[in-house]
Amino acid sequence: MDNGSVHEHLWHNCFLKMTLKKCTSIIFFYTYIQPISKENNDENGGDHSINARTTSNPPDSDTSDASYNSWMVEHPSALDSFDRMIKAAKGKKIAVFLDYDGTLSPIVDDPNRAFMSDEMRAAVREVAKYFPTAIVSGRSREKVKEFVELSNVYYAGSHGMDIQAPPRPVKACEGKYHTLVPGKKIIKELEEETKKIQGARIEDNRFCISVHFRQVREEDYSVLQEKVKAVLRNYPDFDLSEGKKVMEIRPSIEWDKGHALEYLLDTLGLSNPNDVLPLYIGDDRTDEDAFKVIESRGQGYPIIVSSTPKETKASYSLKDPSEVLTFLLRLSRWRKSSSSSKQLAQIWGIGY
Repeated sequence: MDNGSVHEHLWHNCFLKMTLKKCTSIIFFYTYIQPISKENNDENGGDHSINARTTSNPPDSDTSDASYNSWMVEHPSALDSFDRMIKAAKGKKIAVFLDYDGTLSPIVDDPNRAFMSDEMRAAVREVAKYFPTAIVSGRSREKVKEFVELSNVYYAGSHGMDIQAPPRPVKACEGKYHTLVPGKKIIKELEEETKKIQGARIEDNRFCISVHFRQVREEDYSVLQEKVKAVLRNYPDFDLSEGKKVMEIRPSIEWDKGHALEYLLDTLGLSNPNDVLPLYIGDDRTDEDAFKVIESRGQGYPIIVSSTPKETKASYSLKDPSEVLTFLLRLSRWRKSSSSSKQLAQIWGIGY
């Protein structure tokens, strides 16, 4: 597919090629990608599945500056490496993928108040003028869109199970995919089982469920985890994974942020690893799936957002959302000042 016709590509002829287990108690949901209307302008490496009969450890503890500095030798700052990264990008197309919580917004106690700053919103808007840009989150697509409030980005909610494109002149979509939706029954059971655990929050993300425990006392964590697992023993078609202060329940299908990254690149006509550099910034375990995809391509920039050392497939690092903001501003300024910026914007059909 050439760049000139990429946005007239039929969005969803074949989205999820997956095998679903037999399920009689779960709702099947049919959907497809559609453009965002202008009127509506406005989350978490390796195998992270948690078996229902295994345990996992609470989040990482703080480490010393010396340990972090040593870790950064293997994962240098994307800000310090910016000029070298851009030099390697000469003559290639860049596509930008961004996690939301902990990347574009700070991690907060109340997940419903994870607001991004106006400065961050402006920076993402500017980046999206020059590069195809997607927000890839474990949150529901609607919730992420409510937070971001931009019309010139792709929204990939529920770890990429629900994708919506910016408004563009695309053909009507006939393609559809189906996947398991957790349903109200699981949510009701989780709410009932966890209601006595102070600080536990259940969030319906449409294609997945988040159990937030940022406000749960440390001594109550194992109790909460066992209650969640107990509920899921009755639903073998769903898996439990854990991110940063959150447990997530997702359908037992082979689909994650890495698959979402590959799908978006393919749909945009950017699947050729020889001339395309995907840039993915994320802070949590589910972002590792996208990092691994970029690593396997041999081209691209996987960037982890972390102020503490952790195992990661990312090649570069940024400490926190404030550094993400600085990086995005530098990226947009670089492209804006380049002689090909206007031509690139015209290719994607994006106005200034």
